[in-house]
Amino acid sequence: MVEVLTASEREQAAEQATAELDSALRAVGVALPSLCVDQVSAASTFMAPLVELGRCNVETARRLAEVLAEYAKGAAYGHDARDGQGPEGRRR
Repeated sequence: MVEVLTASEREQAAEQATAELDSALRAVGVALPSLCVDQVSAASTFMAPLVELGRCNVETARRLAEVLAEYAKGAAYGHDARDGQGPEGRRR
């Protein structure tokens, strides 16, 4: 059964997701200065709130690309970067 959230709960979920994303990015040295919940979509009763990633400078864009490429390389070899374990559950 699909849980129906109130407008307030949807906005709260978007704020939490934004905070989680910000924390995860900062943990790998990436800070998106304009990261926020899009206020127009948050006020809508017809759509889910959107997370605005915003703009960043070239250095930040390159750092984000580097982090994603590093993750993708690990994923290609069967590693899960989220838990630090390889394909058979061995620590990397």
